[in-house]
Amino acid sequence: MPHAPGDIHRILDIMARLRDPQNGCPWDVEQDFASIAAYTIEEAYEVADAIDRGDLPGLCDELGDLLLQVVFHAQMAQEQGVFAFGDVVDAISDKMIRRHPHIFGNTSAGDAETVLRNWDAIKRGERAAAGETDTSALAGIARGLPEWQRAVKLQHRAARVGFDWPGPQPVIAKLHEEIDEVRAEFDAVAADPDDAAAQDRLEEELGDLLFVAANLARHAKVDVGAALRRANRKFERRFRAMEAMADAEGRSLAGQTLDAQDAYWNRAKQAEQDA
Repeated sequence: MPHAPGDIHRILDIMARLRDPQNGCPWDVEQDFASIAAYTIEEAYEVADAIDRGDLPGLCDELGDLLLQVVFHAQMAQEQGVFAFGDVVDAISDKMIRRHPHIFGNTSAGDAETVLRNWDAIKRGERAAAGETDTSALAGIARGLPEWQRAVKLQHRAARVGFDWPGPQPVIAKLHEEIDEVRAEFDAVAADPDDAAAQDRLEEELGDLLFVAANLARHAKVDVGAALRRANRKFERRFRAMEAMADAEGRSLAGQTLDAQDAYWNRAKQAEQDA
């Protein structure tokens, strides 16, 4: 049956055909929720990457890939008789109306902060209605999030009840304190590499350091994921430039001393600054 451009039923029909047990694609047929979950997360990051790069045509493509993941999960659920794509659409539509009473109801919200407070209050009410007994301000933060993202969410929630640093300077001071503690644990591990307790303490202190770094980014209103993606791209760009420089000289980067590699790095950095 032909579909009009933009008709969501086209991709739904395509996925149903791909999942057909007799005539479908062997790879698609053998997938389940668990095997597809990693692809769903990966596609969400591809969307974020396209946004970071300002690639709007690419964003259109990546949003399609992400939509495919929703369709894939919905098709598998429909096969099990649990829910279908239409139920997903209805559920999110109902939720958006329910959580925006200042738009679809009689309440008011004059700024974004009020909207967020109302949103959290409504979510707490929804969890209570579903039988959730956890009344903590931290309740409902998904454990499947990337840990850096979960750290920021934990900090945001605590801040809403007043448990927060008054500004970035105390966080920077705390960051220096955590670095000193990490340094001490590195010394302990170096003194006895077989000391499992020292290694465990080092892991804990490194975790504290990363948690505080995420908190500092939050105070700076910097997205931790975007900042890390930017740092990763910069490192990759400069490292590839180092490899190109070494190759142009007929040498292998892997065969260089660390000092020589550092010299390539500095040249790559300077070339970027001069560009």
